[in-house]
Amino acid sequence: MESTALKLMEEAGELAQAIGKLRGMSGEKCTVDEREVLALITRELLDVAQTAVSMMFVLEEHYHVSIEKALDEHINKLIRKGYLVPEP
Repeated sequence: MESTALKLMEEAGELAQAIGKLRGMSGEKCTVDEREVLALITRELLDVAQTAVSMMFVLEEHYHVSIEKALDEHINKLIRKGYLVPEP
């Protein structure tokens, strides 16, 4: 689990770097075409998502965490906070 968590943080850092490049937050002028940077952000975001899903499988398989139950609880939390509208 620890190695997957570290990989998740690494991927999130790469996503932050890609976003920073688009916004010029690195202190250097962005010389890359915006479409290329957006494609990079998309790839990095997918890496984050894939690593997060991998970590869910690790939790489920090795630690017997019910991801389905946790997902239901998470969705209910989002509904209570008004981020999601329940299905009719």
